[in-house]
Amino acid sequence: MVRPYRFSLEEFLKLPLPERGVELLEGEVYQMAPIGPRHAYAVNRWNRVFSSLPEVLVQVQGPLALHLDTYLEPDLALLRPGDYRERLPRPEDVLLVVEVADASLDYDLTKKVPLYAKAGVPEVWVQDLLGGKLLLFRTPEEDHYREQIWVKPGEKVAPLAFPETFLEVPW
Repeated sequence: MVRPYRFSLEEFLKLPLPERGVELLEGEVYQMAPIGPRHAYAVNRWNRVFSSLPEVLVQVQGPLALHLDTYLEPDLALLRPGDYRERLPRPEDVLLVVEVADASLDYDLTKKVPLYAKAGVPEVWVQDLLGGKLLLFRTPEEDHYREQIWVKPGEKVAPLAFPETFLEVPW
């Protein structure tokens, strides 16, 4: 009988893998597409927008351990201030995740967003570069979010963690 091997987070972190662009989703390893110029530009713009927020660590394309078998590298994560020298950020450290989707929209929406919800990440933003809009996911419940809001470029939105701070959606 042929069966796939499922990796634990501990096993995954010991594999000789490339520096970036490999994720572990519920024990399965996924190779991400290379980052193109539009994607990189959008991530840099979000980084600039979020850098003005007080009391937050903006992690750009860094690791996030959701479960014992799930390791993701979101494009941006707003983390609670803390010392992450000895451990990877976990769901309870996350205020907001941003995924920028150029060619990866289906993967982000069908694979990653449900995992963020299951882990209790309070808010996820997916920027659809091809569709020219931003999808906000809020209020996690099991493997989905109860609230889904489309926002257009130029509109302003406040992250749940910073309800008084309205940010313009960049493009």
